[in-house]
Parts: sequence; structure tokens; C-alpha cells
Amino acid sequence: MPSVLSSLNSALHRAFAADERVLLLGEDVLDPYGGAFKVTNGLSAAFPGRVLTTPISEAGIVGVAVGMALRGLRPVVEIMFGDFVTLIADQLVNHASKFHWMYSGGKSASEEIHVPLIIRAPMGGRRGYGPTHSQTLEKLFLGVPGLRVLAPANLGDPGGLLYRAILETEAPVLFMENKLLYLLPVMDEAALADFSLTPCGEDVFHLALRDAPPSILTIAAYGYMADLARQAMLKLAYEHEIFTELIVPTQLSPFNLTLVTDSLQRTGRLLTIEEGTYTLGWGAEVVARAAETLGYRLKAARRLAARDLPIPASGPLETAVLPGVDEIVQTAKTMV
Repeated sequence: MPSVLSSLNSALHRAFAADERVLLLGEDVLDPYGGAFKVTNGLSAAFPGRVLTTPISEAGIVGVAVGMALRGLRPVVEIMFGDFVTLIADQLVNHASKFHWMYSGGKSASEEIHVPLIIRAPMGGRRGYGPTHSQTLEKLFLGVPGLRVLAPANLGDPGGLLYRAILETEAPVLFMENKLLYLLPVMDEAALADFSLTPCGEDVFHLALRDAPPSILTIAAYGYMADLARQAMLKLAYEHEIFTELIVPTQLSPFNLTLVTDSLQRTGRLLTIEEGTYTLGWGAEVVARAAETLGYRLKAARRLAARDLPIPASGPLETAVLPGVDEIVQTAKTMV
């Protein structure tokens, strides 16, 4: 089975081959280094002149890429560490996400303004990189009108998600890649012997244990946390006879709640899991919308997330700050 890293790398190569308007900008992305996490490995050798190594200026990189997108190119930006998306907020929130609405009025479809820009950002901790290189910050950009936020998982085809974003999307996309996903194998239904895996469209998956009794808890998680949730599902079933189903979205914003609410019609209980900090996070929005949709039929709801602290460099302290499998199991037990 290919790894998530190789799936994303293959998608970049395929996108470059399919459309000469695709370019890559980022720090240290030229071969033989090929980027800090090697997702761009081989691109500059295969497509010389279309991979541009840049100074250390995230705001400058994205500003240039927005201009390229406005001129009809399809730039892909790599932010070396996702923590530095804070430096590109102005270009994304005030420029790229708004230009279509600000400047397309009265134009024909062929003359409308589009900003087909992809920004890839490795996120997350558990690597000992400390408080400024280990954060999960996508919640800062959720709900920005005109901006899509995607987060691949090690399910289905993460490379396909990136490929479609590059070639089929006319709006800016923030593509959040958890670092610990990179070396995990991409899991299809054949590899998930204990689970039934159901893709529901291109942006969400449903997992349930095969031949299990009815589920009494819905878990919603994305990125690397979805893999931890899958591990917790097995422990809950085999050690505690608690049966659950897992919803894994890959599009976080705009968010389609339909599959979550469909699952809650069966279970009535919702547990959201994310690696970002607990307060005002993705899970809070999902729980709030579920409560608005289901009302009294939502029997219980809990959120798991990182503690509201900087990420420590110390391994044991980092583990204590970030949610893990055992915490998922304990929280689920208290809910049922």
C-alpha cells in the first residue's frame, strides 16, 4: 500500500504533467532536498522552471502566488511548517478569498475573476518540534467566505483530493496535512479487515465495524485523529462492548453536516475529536450545528481536543497535551 506521502507526491507529479499552468513555490523545495517533508521530491528535476524556491517570507510567497492565480496560473504553495499560516492571513482572508466577489460583478462567465490557489501546510505535533512548529491551526481559517479548508486522511485517495483541488477548483484552498499521516499507509476497504468503509461523495468517509451490533455513539474526527479514532473503535468494541461509527470529513470548511446528522439519527450521541486546541474549535461548531439540527434527539455530546496550552517540546508533556487513543476510549465510556 502506498503511504500518504507518496500519494500526495504522485498527485503533484500528475497535476504538473496534466496542466502546464501548475507551478510550485516554497522554501527549500528544489531537489535533491525536495522539501522539509519530501512531498515535493522529484518535481524540480521533472519540471525544471516550474518549481520556484523562495526566500523565507510566507506573506511574500503567497502574495506572489495570488498574483499568479489572478493571471490564469495554478500555483501550489508549500508552507514549510503549518504554524506559519498566521503570516499569510491577510493574503488569504482579505485578498484571495474575496477577489472573486469584489471584481466579478457584471462580467460574463468567461471574464469572472478566479483565484485557483492551493496552499499546502504540514500541521500537528508528536514530533518534538516544540511550541512554534507543532500546532494545529486550521480553526483560525474555518468559516472564511470563499476559502475551502481540506484535510486529507489515510483513507481512500488523499492524493486524489489534492489533485482535484489543484486542477478542478477555482477558489483558494488551504490544504492541511498532518505530519504523522505522511508515513501511514493509505487504507482502502481491503486493508481495513475489521471495518466497512463507505466513501460518501469525495469529501467524507463512514467507518463501522463489520457484523457488529448497532452503534450507540457517533465519532467525528479528521486527519491523523481519524486514525486514532479508528484504533479506539476497536478497543471500545473488543474490550468494552461499546460499538461506534466514525465519520471522517476531508472538507472542514464549508462543512456538510449531513452524514454526521444521519449517523446521529441512529446513535443519538456525538464525540468530536481534533488535534487543535479545545476552545472555540472545529468540534464546537459541529456539536452546535448537530444540536440545532437534532434538538432533544441529541442525547449527549462531548469534544476532545488539545489542551489550551502551547505544545511542549518534551515528549511526555507533549503526549499529555494532545488527545490520544486511551483518552478517546475513556471519554466514550463516560458518554454511554
